[in-house]
Amino acid sequence: MALAFDEYGRPFIIIKEQEQKSRLRGLDAQKANINAGKAVARILRTSLGPKGMDKMLQSPDGDVTITNDGATILEQMDVDNQIAKLMVELSRSQDYEIGDGTTGVVVMAGALLEQAEKLLERGIHPVRVAEGYEMASRIAVEHLEHIAQKFDFNVTNIEPLVQTCMTTLSSKIVNRCKQTLAEIAVKAVLAVADLERKDVNLDLIKVEGKVGGKLEDTELVYGIIVDKDMSHPQMPKRIEDAKIAILTCPFEPPKPKTKHKVDIDTVEKFQTLRQQELKYFDDMVQKCKDVGATLVICQWGFDDEANHLLMHRNLPAVRWVGGVELELIAIATGGRIVPRFQELTPEKLGRAGLVREKSFGTTKDRMLYIEQCANSRAVTIFIRGGNKMMIEETKRSLHDALCVARNLIRNNSIVYGGGSAEISCSIAVDAAAYRYPGVEQYAIRSFSEALDSIPMALAENSGLQPIETLSAVKLQQIKENTPFCGIDCNDVGTNNMQEQNVFETLIGKQQQILLATQVVKMILKIDDVISPSEY
Repeated sequence: MALAFDEYGRPFIIIKEQEQKSRLRGLDAQKANINAGKAVARILRTSLGPKGMDKMLQSPDGDVTITNDGATILEQMDVDNQIAKLMVELSRSQDYEIGDGTTGVVVMAGALLEQAEKLLERGIHPVRVAEGYEMASRIAVEHLEHIAQKFDFNVTNIEPLVQTCMTTLSSKIVNRCKQTLAEIAVKAVLAVADLERKDVNLDLIKVEGKVGGKLEDTELVYGIIVDKDMSHPQMPKRIEDAKIAILTCPFEPPKPKTKHKVDIDTVEKFQTLRQQELKYFDDMVQKCKDVGATLVICQWGFDDEANHLLMHRNLPAVRWVGGVELELIAIATGGRIVPRFQELTPEKLGRAGLVREKSFGTTKDRMLYIEQCANSRAVTIFIRGGNKMMIEETKRSLHDALCVARNLIRNNSIVYGGGSAEISCSIAVDAAAYRYPGVEQYAIRSFSEALDSIPMALAENSGLQPIETLSAVKLQQIKENTPFCGIDCNDVGTNNMQEQNVFETLIGKQQQILLATQVVKMILKIDDVISPSEY
């Protein structure tokens, strides 16, 4: 604390804490914020598109993640700056809502901020810039509706869905077998989809992975895979027409709940106690046999004695199965989860046509397949890969593909990819700018320039001359009035995305533009940053 005097000689006190806060005001604050947003976008820019690079992230405890999924990169990055955290939130919300396009939305926001910086330097008020962006985003979203095409598909003709999922997978590591993976994703979604309600519950699709084998060995199992094996090595490895008892109670004698001690001072007493335990186990196993169960799946363990008894009485069992898996097994087999042995009835048993144990490689890795279930609404995608990172990345890529298939079932409109939709919107927004008399038209024109940054980044990442390529495609779109000319990233020799079969979902694209605009408006309206000083 310090004492100071003002010009009239009156004392006033300066409190120490105040001087430790750093503060940015006005244009400086906006520039600092814009730079933070641009820095995040710059990191993701190189991982956009089919030729995009991957990022390797190491967590503090040494786990390494290799990915080019925008949401994952930003989730794992350690971000301190508050504005950069907004960008992380942005990609997360795109991930929650759409599942795909997480990189594009951040690149788009970064480009909008970059354009805004130029406008602010010219002395245009940030609120006017924000309003102009809002108008432009409305024009772009309407234009997307205008150029979108409907895709009709049904259970027999799934080709349109597969093509769209392939576009998503082509920008990931797994692009060499994108055809197979896209088909698997579409079949999985259609297996659990409710086409009347146009709804898909992705929780019913379980994605499992096991190291070893190659990516091409990835398979779709109409049923559930549990990473467990039979509790006794001599139990049968294959059960047909299984009736499954799903238990959440342990195969153990009840423990005395009180703090009393049981004193056993003679051999006879010990024998009676042992007989009691045996009878208890016997009753449990008998109850399962009585209701007609041919397989017991238990959430808890059972001791060796129970295991031996189960083996002896020909009742195969699986122990330590997790809660989520139990629920999926119950959904798939149409069984009920039973919390007490007394409640077991024949109606509560699940049914599966085939339960088999499959071993992998030369090790003792075994997994249990529960197939041909009574209710095939739960499916499993089983991924194989050369190493753990490959499997993790494949899981993330498949999640994107599943989300795209789900979005297409919800709304079957598509736009063309390869940056063609953005170029088309950019032309439309630029043409509309002349209709606005105020300062906003500068912002609208900047928005159209920002839209060009996505095709530009695609061209850059594909090793093409970015500006030349973009201007050639733009000219072609204006001349021929075709909204599906895009960047030829894979060097096929044609710009026509219709021929290349590069599709994206309409709702995904609209969401990208709307979310990016919202975040940028929010960042532009901050003009004072008060942050605690660094010690």
